[in-house]
Amino acid sequence: MLYIAQAPNQTLVSYLKDRGWKVSAGTLATQASVLKTDTPMAGIIDMVGFSARELAALEPALRHQQAGWIALTDDTRLADPVVCHMIRHYCFDFVKGPVAHATIGYLVDHAYGMVSLGDIDLADTPTVFGDEQMVGTCEAMQQLFRTIRKVANTDANVFITGESGTGKELTAVAIHERSPRRKGPFVAINCGAIGNDLIQSELFGYERGAFTGAHQRKIGRVEEADGGTLFLDEIGDLPLDSQVHLLRFLQERKIDRLGGHDPVAVDVRIISATHIDLDAAMASGRFRTDLFHRLCVLRVDEPPLRARGKDIEILALHVLHKFKSDGRRKIRGFAPSAIEAMYSYAWTGNVREMINRVRRAIVMAENKLITADDLGLGHCTGIESTTLAAARDAAEKRAIELTLLRHRHRLSEAAAELGISRVTLYRLMVAHGLRGATVASGADVA
Repeated sequence: MLYIAQAPNQTLVSYLKDRGWKVSAGTLATQASVLKTDTPMAGIIDMVGFSARELAALEPALRHQQAGWIALTDDTRLADPVVCHMIRHYCFDFVKGPVAHATIGYLVDHAYGMVSLGDIDLADTPTVFGDEQMVGTCEAMQQLFRTIRKVANTDANVFITGESGTGKELTAVAIHERSPRRKGPFVAINCGAIGNDLIQSELFGYERGAFTGAHQRKIGRVEEADGGTLFLDEIGDLPLDSQVHLLRFLQERKIDRLGGHDPVAVDVRIISATHIDLDAAMASGRFRTDLFHRLCVLRVDEPPLRARGKDIEILALHVLHKFKSDGRRKIRGFAPSAIEAMYSYAWTGNVREMINRVRRAIVMAENKLITADDLGLGHCTGIESTTLAAARDAAEKRAIELTLLRHRHRLSEAAAELGISRVTLYRLMVAHGLRGATVASGADVA
């Protein structure tokens, strides 16, 4: 922890050291060397003792990306536009006037935690094909990465299952990029996005004059992927008659263009994917069993986002890092309410939904920390959205309550632990509605 002040409060320094902090305290000049490190740190800066010229010299220090600053100030300093600018743009929070050391301790803990989250090395996080959606450190994603590496070395057809938005196409691309076919084309087609009357011509192409409007030969997507990989997304939506043609191609490795007479040999690897239950589709006759067994030689299962544990937070930080320039504010990270909400939410739209919610929050957030409400997940957290002032008051009240309990409401002892005078403690108790409990306990309040 870096504590910059003209005259550091030694009682506060002792309190912070007792809480396990390694504190470096002093003026800006004496602490300049500490600011040159790239290690995450908490920072306390006492605005009260500096002149206007000295305040201007503090701004470069406050820009340090690895420091989470808490400002100590008073009403006079808060009337200074320069001070307000520095607090608003560079500090996680501020306190004014006499305040309990426990409150400062709570705030620096939070500031350090947020800076540490933001210090995740994006380049070193395990990824596949260099995309933020394929980030993963949990066992489910590590298993997926191992499976991708294994199936990429073969030429057998691959079938990918998973809910919508889990990144099935990214997995298909990753397999292709690590396969012997990586120098060939990767062609993707969404079988559910093409009308039944067009799917056959899209897959296999047509000759000139095959039908009205066919003025010239068109190469189909299967032939376009010759020498590479064809990705058939939402294969479960493929019409039955088109399933017959696809099955024939898989058996013979030749296609017939519409209106054509000569079969065309095509060398292509098929990767298919769907979010529907193909077992149920086969049982109801909506999907051919023989086609399924041709497509599903190797199977890859995409884990849903809700099953990825800590990866939820890591992925959210990656999305924030990638799209942070979308917003006009400099977003520093996620508030505790947002973190809790992201772990509690079911993520029915998986990674795609995560990206959309974080990008929207980057643009719409009113503060430097994205809250659960910014994500549209206020209903998923037990932490109520609040202002920084309210959070500060709540922390102060809680610190006073616990200290009073430890000392059985003996004000002199409680005030000594909190590092404030007995009069100040009494005033804070009245402000927080704690006076009645003390009187009822029979403690000395005179």
